[in-house]
Formats: sequence, C-alpha cells, structure tokens
Amino acid sequence: MVAPATLRVVRCGGSTLHGARAVFSADSYLLCASGDFVKMYSVATEETLRVMGGHADLVTGIQLNPHNHMQLYSSSVDGSIKLWDFMDGIPIKTFVVGSKLLALYALACCEDSVFVVIPKHGERDTFQLVSVKLTKAAGQDLEAKELSVVLDGVDASPKRIAFGREGEYVASVKDVNLQVYFFKQKQLNRFSVSATKTKSGNNHFTCIACHPTEDCIATGHADGKIRLWRNFYHKKEYTFSTLHWHHDTVMDLAFSMEGTSLLSGGVESVLVLWHNESDCQKDFLPRLGSAIEYISMSSDGALCCTLHTDNRITIINSNLRFSKSIQGLIKSTDVKTGLVVDPRTKALVLNGEPGHLQFYCLQSDQQLFSLDIVQRQYIHQAGLNQADLVKVAFSAQGKWLATVEEREEVTDPELQLKLWFYDEETQSFKLNTRINMPHEDHITDMCFRNMDELEDDSLILVTAGKDCVFKVWVMVEDTDPEAQQSVSWSCDFVGSYHNYQATNCCFSEDGSLLAVSFEETVTVWDSVTWDLKCTFCHPPGKIRNICFGRLTCSKYLIGATDYGFLCCWNLLSCALEWSAHLNVLVLQPDPLSEHIAAVSWLSKESSLFVFKPNEPRPIYIQRNLCKEKIQLAAFVPRDEPETIGSEKYLWLRRSQLFFLTDTQELMTLSTKSLEERLTPSSKQLAVEESLAVTPFSLLLGKHRRQQSQEDIDLGKLVVRNKHEQDSPAVKELLHTPAHVLPSASFLCPIFINSLLISKENKSAEEFADEVEMESEKTEDDSDEERDVTETEQEDTSPMELLGEMTCKLSKSQEKELRKIRKMDYSWISAF
Repeated sequence: MVAPATLRVVRCGGSTLHGARAVFSADSYLLCASGDFVKMYSVATEETLRVMGGHADLVTGIQLNPHNHMQLYSSSVDGSIKLWDFMDGIPIKTFVVGSKLLALYALACCEDSVFVVIPKHGERDTFQLVSVKLTKAAGQDLEAKELSVVLDGVDASPKRIAFGREGEYVASVKDVNLQVYFFKQKQLNRFSVSATKTKSGNNHFTCIACHPTEDCIATGHADGKIRLWRNFYHKKEYTFSTLHWHHDTVMDLAFSMEGTSLLSGGVESVLVLWHNESDCQKDFLPRLGSAIEYISMSSDGALCCTLHTDNRITIINSNLRFSKSIQGLIKSTDVKTGLVVDPRTKALVLNGEPGHLQFYCLQSDQQLFSLDIVQRQYIHQAGLNQADLVKVAFSAQGKWLATVEEREEVTDPELQLKLWFYDEETQSFKLNTRINMPHEDHITDMCFRNMDELEDDSLILVTAGKDCVFKVWVMVEDTDPEAQQSVSWSCDFVGSYHNYQATNCCFSEDGSLLAVSFEETVTVWDSVTWDLKCTFCHPPGKIRNICFGRLTCSKYLIGATDYGFLCCWNLLSCALEWSAHLNVLVLQPDPLSEHIAAVSWLSKESSLFVFKPNEPRPIYIQRNLCKEKIQLAAFVPRDEPETIGSEKYLWLRRSQLFFLTDTQELMTLSTKSLEERLTPSSKQLAVEESLAVTPFSLLLGKHRRQQSQEDIDLGKLVVRNKHEQDSPAVKELLHTPAHVLPSASFLCPIFINSLLISKENKSAEEFADEVEMESEKTEDDSDEERDVTETEQEDTSPMELLGEMTCKLSKSQEKELRKIRKMDYSWISAF
C-alpha cells in the first residue's frame, strides 16, 4: 500500500533571477540562479528547458566546469556545492562544505578545486575567500572540508571579487579598499581611494572586473565613475585612469572576451559599451526597463546578457542590439492590487512596473504581458508623488477589467477609475471609460456582479470608499455619435450606512445579494432594488475581510475582524452561526468548491486553516506554514482535476492555493515530490529505477522493454492507448542535442512507429494457424491471403477498439471459408 503524500510548502516561482551572475553554455543555452533552483533557458526561443532543484536554500553562484563544458557547478547558502550534467538536469556529485557559501568561482588552472566566499568563523559581517578541495572519491555525496584561506576581509557580494590573467591573481574590493593577491609570488598589495562624498554619492567600490589578457583591473564606484588600474604589481607606482558617464552607482562591469571593450551598467537602465578604454568612444543601449544588476558575456563573444532588478533577463547581440527578453515575476515593494486571477489565461495579475499591471504565468514562471494602466512616463526620482495602481477587478469571463489609480496630493488624493474591454481582434484590453474622482477619498475595495455576462444589463461594478459611501456602476448606451464605442459606464446608485467608512464589498454567488462592511458592521443589500436587507455586527474590531459561501454553503457569510475574530453568519436566520478567536490576515474562498482558506499570523509564524462555512471545525490545519508573513493569497483553477491520494487534501483537487509573503516570495502547497514538480506532466516518463533519467536511456530502455515483452508475452492481448502517439519520448527526442543521440537508423523506426495508431498484437494461436495455412498454399495464394488478412484486420480493428469480442473459428472452418472466398463468382455479373 502506497503511503499518502504529505503536503509541502514549495516556492513555486517568482524567485529573483538576479541572485547570481548568469552563464552562457558553449551551445548557447543560458543558465541562471532562481531562488533555490538553477534554470536553463533557450537563447533562441526564451523557453525554460530545465529547472534543476536539489539545494535546500538560495543558490548564490553558478559556474561552468572549466574542464567539461557540459557540466555546471552551483553553490548555495545551504553549504553545498553541486556538480550538474545540465543537459539532462542530473546532479552528478554534491560536495558538503558546511559553511554558508555566498559566491562561487571556478578556474581552468585549478583542476580539483573551486573558490568560494564564506563567513569568517566567530566574526560577524566578516567574510573570507577560500579555496575548496573537491575530492574525486566515489559516491555522490562527499564532504569537502579541506579549505585554504586566500583573502581575508572580502565583501560578500560576488561581483566584488574577480580573477585575472587566467588565475594569476585575484582582486577584491570593499568600501574604499582594493587588494590584489598574486598566487605564484604569494604577494598581497593593498590600495585605497580617498573617501570623499559629493552630491552624486561617494567613491566607494561597488564592482570589479579583470582584463582577460592584460594586467588591467576595472572598478566601479558609487559616484558613477569607472577606474582602470594598471601597474598594480607595485604598491606605490600604480596608475589609474577614469571613465565617467553614469550619474549614479555603477552596478556591474564586464570585459569583452578579447578585452577590447568594456561593458558597464547601473540604475539608469542603460548598457554602456566603452571602446579601447576611452572616455570618448562609447555606445549606448538605453531603455532596458530597470537597473542592471549583472552583466555576462558568452564564451564566443557573440552575446551578452543583463540581469535586472525587476527580474528580467535581456539578451543582447555583440553589436549592442536587443535580441531577446525573459521576464520573470516583477517584485513590487507593495502589492496594492492583491493577487487576482485572470479568468481567460488563469494567470496571476498584480502590480508590475510602476503604473503597469503584470500578467504572470504560473506554469512557465514568466510574464505573459504587461498592461500600461497609468499611461504616464515614470520618473525615477525619490520623493516624487506619482500615480500608482491600487485596485484591480475582473468580470467572471474576463471580458471587463476595472482598475483604480491614485496619486497622493497635499490636500485630496487624485483618483481615476478605468474600465477596460477585452478586444478579441487585438487580443488585448482597450480603455472604454475613464472616470475622474469616482470617490472623494481613497477607494478601499471593488468587485463585479456576474450573474450572466452575456447580458450586459446584469454586469454591475461596485466600489467602496473612505468617503463613507459605496457606488454602483452600470453600463449605459453611449448617445454621443462621435464616440468610438457603443457603451460606457456611469453611476447608478450610492449607498451609505450611518456615515461609516466602507471598507469591503462582495457579491453572493448568484449575484442577488451585496455585502458591504462599514467599519464594525456588515450590511447586506438587495442587488436589484438596492434595499438594505439586514446588518451583522460582532464587536470589537473593524471588519478586515468578508466573503460569501458557495455551492451548498451559499447561505453563509464569513467575516474576519482586526481584533482576531472569525465569524460566520446565517443569511436565512440572520444570526451568528459560529465564531472563532483567530487573527486572520487573509480570507480566500475557492471559486470551484465550498472551501475557504484563512491564513493567520500568530507568534511570528503564519498558519493555514481550511474550512467549510457549515462546519466550524477546520478540515485542514497547517501550523507554521512559513516564517514570513503572508500578505495575499489566491485560488487558481486547475486545467484538470488533480489526483489526490488523501481525503484531507481533497480541497486542492480542483484549485491550487498560491500565496505571497511580505518578502515577495510566491509559494504554493503541493503533494508532489520534488522530481514530479520539476518535470512537466507532458514530459514525465515511466522508466525503470535502474535506468538513468536521460533521453538516450529512455529510448533504449523503451526499446529493450518492448523486445522483451514481445518475446515473453507473445499471444497476450496488449491494449494500448491511442493517445500513445503523443509520446513524450518523441518530444524529448526533438529537444536533445545531436551529439548524445543514437544512430538515425535506430531512431527512425521508433519515431515512425510512435506516430502511428497502435494495433493489437496477434495471439499465439492465430500466429501458429497462419503459419500452418501459409505452408499449404502456393506463393500466389499466399499473396492473396495476405490481402484478405489485411482487410480482416482493418474491418475488425474498429470493433476491437470499441471493446467488442469477435467469434473465433476453428482451423477447419477457416479452411472452408478460404475455399469459398477463392471461388470465382464472376458469372453472377451476367444476371
């Protein structure tokens, strides 16, 4: 009996792509660290090809193995170094160092060792660059405890250490100090720049890069200057020149492979190419979107990539032309819109770039597209009051989108409510109505009523505001003959309750009731006549969240207060059904079931409670869900219901719960193992445990199993699914590099057979009878019989596919039948 799977809290995506410098492989794949995973992208298609997981904490560095460019080293805060075969996504070895690893460097001159940055034992905020001896002993998990200190007092950032002249020396910068260590001479030289502070900043070191062939070190500074150091073999006779274009901090530097040019990037979102180390010869690639965090070069110099603070990877050609862009989840400092699900694409929708709405695909961990809501140029300057996107709501089918943007002013806030219509032709949202100052104060919540979206009259939008009213917006026909659209939105009703601030609003499942919370009171309104039906109150504390029950629990209304109470009211009896003392931060109903998820915050840990409104006892409790504070959550409907082994996890069958922490980490709950999560379902292959999980072994293993099955089980009916033609092995074959594939003569029959609709094998008895019959006939007869046999198979195949049984004939009966078939009946045509 298989043990039921346990529910795991996993980081499902949205991790920063700029945690470490990206690496180009020899065959133009791009590898980068993403949280505790390593991802491999196709440079040509931007597709995520591999997600390699195994580290227990954040990955802090990745480097190609200098002695085998099909392998990759990765380091992590968990204290381990992993060696990967990244083409197959298989970990080859794991070296356990023990200390936190903050940066990783691999050199061709050091065959059996790598360099890492670790905290200095016993001293806080002090770090060392050490050499780690990687043992070649047998086994997959090995200890690497042989460490030798190279530099002391280095910075923890990986871009503040660089190796020059193929490992002849290593340079490190920290604050205003530069130190260079020469390995052969075992000589350490230290330099410093005077600590000056100007209007534009200070001259502290921020990054460093070494020339690949010459004795030249480039350093970036916080004041926007770049210094080129030479003759640093001498402590007093060193020289440096200065390049200056950046108006703020230089974030990263990288030399070209030949060393003829230098690339620099900073907060200006501009990549600068310096030619021949001259201040007069430079080119620019502007408008890259956000500050440049890292710059990486490919080994052939044909491509470079920039990693940005908004989780974007930009791939750039050697002539400084934009090529590709890979956009991950943009992490905003404050997600004011909440987590909203787009009904059309099932993408998560939330704040993106300033003034933009990002549509984030959970499956590919990439941004689908970004919608400019504010439609104003954002100025990157601290202290400016600029328009910001604060509220978002979709109609049930995703046909309409409502957004609220606001800008803080000295007296009153500047508000705009915008209604967007989805255009099927352009496959994008178009602005339909703009309403200036829909409320006199901030809008706190809004929602659509979705009774029947095909009927425009039934579509209603409700907004609640701090101006103590809620407003109902409906569609009306536009009478302006010059208007480009036939409908627009206008206010139809204004409601209030004892001059209290309106804080939350939501519609019942059938749209007949509207619940609006006014501070400590919940009011229920008829959505047709707008009559106040009843009120609920559970003091003390203001109402923080409200939601209606669904399906069999539609008669219940749930509310959470900021004083730590969760209440359930019965709408039929207008009475409190039950209440619980629980500090609920997030209250999220599942749109496809009766379940409601409540996330609480107590004793500096988040806990999850899943319940049905008609049952006060939770059906699932997860204490210590995570150490971070969960701010937002959303149920995302699954494409197909999930197969759940345990009853207590059935609430995850039709929808998946995602939540966002205060550190902007996107997480989810999963019953799948790490391998199942990392492998898409379309590529999961059932293989023997003894076989290595590679495309080559999968094909060979499948071929061997087919041959042995035919030899052993000859005569047994093999029922195959007709969808087997969509073999994942074939899909994997098409993405596998040619140099690891077997010969074409071996692959061609397997590939062709996988495209054909499979037929049932013959039984052993039929096979023996056919051999005996064929031995009794001439060669001409056998040709005719083969045609008859093929006809029989074609006739009976549809019957067999439907599961019907055909009558078996004896050997003598089949002989008589063949004789009848061979008789000449052409004389009948005369009649």
